[in-house]
Amino acid sequence: MSRQPFKTALVTGANRGMGREIARQLAVQGTRVLLTGRDPQATDDAATTLRGAGLEVDPLVLDVTRTDSITAAAAEVESRYGVLDILVNNAAIRIEEYGRQPSEQPLQQWRHTFDTNLFGVVEVTKAFLPLLRKSAGGRIVNVSSLLGSLTTHSDPGSYAYSDMFKSLPAYSASKSAVNSWTVHLAYELRETPIKVNAVHPGYTKTDMNDGAGDLEIADGAATSVRMALLDEDGPTGSYVHRAETVPW
Repeated sequence: MSRQPFKTALVTGANRGMGREIARQLAVQGTRVLLTGRDPQATDDAATTLRGAGLEVDPLVLDVTRTDSITAAAAEVESRYGVLDILVNNAAIRIEEYGRQPSEQPLQQWRHTFDTNLFGVVEVTKAFLPLLRKSAGGRIVNVSSLLGSLTTHSDPGSYAYSDMFKSLPAYSASKSAVNSWTVHLAYELRETPIKVNAVHPGYTKTDMNDGAGDLEIADGAATSVRMALLDEDGPTGSYVHRAETVPW
């Protein structure tokens, strides 16, 4: 007999890379995971692979840049499950070119980046918040980045204080905005059981980083999973990497 999941989680941008590993690790912990992506075939294939390993994973099409897709996904989750315990806002893009000065990056890239990395996070969260309120202990995890830390960007001793990472102004600013959204929403929900936190996964070897990084994907996913499974004594409105607080 298969075990019954004790929580239901939804992970955005989960058909590959970091999102897929977050979904896998949550499922290993006994959570039913709704693995989402905008490509129906890729999403279904990723879920099928994880189900083949005996994990409770269901595919769900969700494009975080489209209101109709977000609305349809929220309605489907409500119809099928009636509640959502965990929302991991993982979907993000990095489309800027390394080597350009910040002022040289095209404005359209800024708009495209913010559509996915910030506005998608806000709209998805707003759509699923009514279902998270039905949970005994809802958790919202916003996958940020060390590049969202203004303190780190201003520190000459940080790797972010370099030509390479200063050529990603839109990506960095979008993650700073996600951090701000995190603390605002945590304040709104401070008297509820819902906890809202931002995480820095670490410099992880993903396609977004062109395969560069210090951490393997499994290690990079671990902080998001830990914050998704926080107990009632855990923090809210925080910005963390592993067990360490990241400076805003």
